[in-house]
Amino acid sequence: MLERFRGFWQGVVSPPARLFLAWGVSPDLITTIGTLGVCLGALICFPHGWLWQGVVVITAFVLSDMIDGQMARLSGQASEFGAFLDSTLDRLGDAAVFGGLLLYFAGPGDDRVGLVLCLVTLVMSMMTSYTRARAESVGLNSSSGVAQRADRLLIVLAGALLADLLDRPVVLTAMLGVLAIATTVTVGQRIWAVRQQAHPRARDAG
Repeated sequence: MLERFRGFWQGVVSPPARLFLAWGVSPDLITTIGTLGVCLGALICFPHGWLWQGVVVITAFVLSDMIDGQMARLSGQASEFGAFLDSTLDRLGDAAVFGGLLLYFAGPGDDRVGLVLCLVTLVMSMMTSYTRARAESVGLNSSSGVAQRADRLLIVLAGALLADLLDRPVVLTAMLGVLAIATTVTVGQRIWAVRQQAHPRARDAG
């Protein structure tokens, strides 16, 4: 859903990307700092019930995920390790966001339904990434689905922000319900896509 805005955001992050490159900062360092910021923001703010504050901190550091990629493109420093590091740390950041919300629901949020939905979304989000990686490891493509990473982050952060600002925790629970369904559907879509690609190859091999 958000992929259509990639060109716009690349224009936004190009100036800071050029500035960091001029300072001699590497894309991998920006990737690492961004992930640390996301993790700290999620695991410190959310468990204390500071939802909107956590969203602000996380959003600021999530932008680094676009800055490091633009830095790599502008400098020609794109590498297999850089792509691996970026993908790996993205998973860590996602886990921190949903892990922080789990602690919120188990603590000040006191919402069993929200806790379960958050856990389902966390597991299925990891599964969407795993299915893609596993498919690519055997030469197949599995990048489709209704809930891409950017969409998941937008929905959960918007839910947390609105729930806090409107003082309506049910908004976040509802958003997580949508995500739990969407991520589960995405895993199913990716498994089906791989099945469709694998069967013709199996027939050809036979």
